Amino acid sequence: MPTLLWFRRDLRLNDLPPVLNAARADGEVLACYVLDPRLRASAGPRRLQYLYDSLRELRDALDGRLLVTRGRPETRIPALVKQTHATAVHVSADFSPFGLRRDVAVREALGKVSGGVPLEESGSPYLVSPGRVTKDDGTPYKVFTPYYAAWREHGWRAPAKTGPKSAQWIDPADVDGGFDVPKGDVELDIPAGETAARKAWRKFVDTTLSDYADDRDRPDRDGTSRMSAHIKFGTIHPRTMAADLGNGQGAQAYLRELAFRDFYAGVLYEWPHSAWWNWNTSFDRIDVDDDRDAKQRLEAWKAGRTGYPIVDAGMRQLAETGYMHNRVRMIVASFLVKDLHLPWQWGATWFLEQLVDGDMASNQHGWQWAAGCGTDAAPYFRVFNPKTQGKKFDPDGAYVQRWVPEFGTADYPEPMVDHAAERTEALRRYRQIG
Repeated sequence: MPTLLWFRRDLRLNDLPPVLNAARADGEVLACYVLDPRLRASAGPRRLQYLYDSLRELRDALDGRLLVTRGRPETRIPALVKQTHATAVHVSADFSPFGLRRDVAVREALGKVSGGVPLEESGSPYLVSPGRVTKDDGTPYKVFTPYYAAWREHGWRAPAKTGPKSAQWIDPADVDGGFDVPKGDVELDIPAGETAARKAWRKFVDTTLSDYADDRDRPDRDGTSRMSAHIKFGTIHPRTMAADLGNGQGAQAYLRELAFRDFYAGVLYEWPHSAWWNWNTSFDRIDVDDDRDAKQRLEAWKAGRTGYPIVDAGMRQLAETGYMHNRVRMIVASFLVKDLHLPWQWGATWFLEQLVDGDMASNQHGWQWAAGCGTDAAPYFRVFNPKTQGKKFDPDGAYVQRWVPEFGTADYPEPMVDHAAERTEALRRYRQIG
C-alpha cells in the first residue's frame, strides 16, 4: 500500500529518516510538498526564491516524481491520502509554534479519513530535538553553557543512509492538485538546493574550517561557512555536517554554533511566546521609542545611512544579498536597540523579511540576546561601540569599503546619534526596570 512523504524543512534526499519509514512496507511512496499560503505571506522574497529553487532541484533528483500542491495542509494532505489510498503520512518533526499548530490540525483531519491515517514523525531539523536535553529535574535549560555540556553528552545519531533510490516513488502525473513551482524573480548570492549545500559544505571543510575559530568574527575575511540558509531549509542536515567535524579548534567552534541553533529552537519550543515577546518579561517595562521620529530612524538604519560605517556596511550587505555576517548582526542589533532605543521586534521583523536564512528561533532570540531580554542574554550594560567594533573586526576597513564605497567622502552622512550620549541614555532606561 502507498504512503505519503510530506517534505517541509527537509528539502533533500540524503540523510532523511522519514524516507526509510515511508518505504519500509515495500509499497510506493508519493513525495509531496504543500505551498501553504500562510508561509508565502510571511516569508521574504529571497526565502521564497530559495524554496522554489530547492523544490525544482528536488523534483529533478526524483525524475519529476515530486507533487507540489498549494493550500492549507490540513486540507491538501487528507485529500492526497484519499486519492492515493495512502496508509500513512511521514514527516520530519517540526517544533516551531507554527509547525506544531499546523501538525495538530493535519492530525485531526487525517483522523477523519477512512477510520484514521497516522501522521508519523521521524527525525527533525536538529542534531538534538527540542525537549531532549533537560536539567536533572526535567526542566529546560535557560543558559547556554550548561546546556552545551549536556547537549554534547546526550549526543546524536549518525547520518541516515538514504538517497533518491531509497523508495519506489509514485509518478504524480495521475494525482490531482499538482502545481508548477513558481520561478520567482530574485537572484540569490548563493545557489540553493541539496547539491549546492553539499558542495559548499565540502569546500568549507577542505579550505576554511581549520581557521574558523580565528576568522569567524571577521567580516572582512571569507571565514564562515555560509551554510545557514541550507540548514534553514534542510537541504543538508546538521548530522551530515557534524560527522565531518573532528577535534580541532575550528571544528569545535563550529559545533558550538550548531548547538546554539538547537538551544534557541528549544527555547522557542518551551516558551513559544518568546517569538515576539520578551522572554524576560521584566523588560516589558522598558521605555522604547515608537513615534514618528523613531520610525524615521528605523528607515535610516534599514538603508544603511546611520553614519556609522560598520553598521551601514552590514545593513547594505543585508539589503543587497539577503545575508549579513553574524558578528555584524550583533553590532547592528545593538545599535538599533541601545543607540536608537527602538523595539527589538522592529529589527527582527526587517531581518526576517530580508534574510535568506531567516529562522524564527535563531533570529528572534539572537535579537533578544542583543537587547538583553532573552535567555543567556548580553548584560544590559554591554553596549557595543560601533566604532570600536569596526576597528577590531574590520581593522583595514575592507568590509566597509566593499559595502560603503562613499565612506570618507562628502557623500557619506555624519553619525545620526552620539554613541556616548545614547549609551548613557540606554543605561538609564535599563536601570529604571531593574
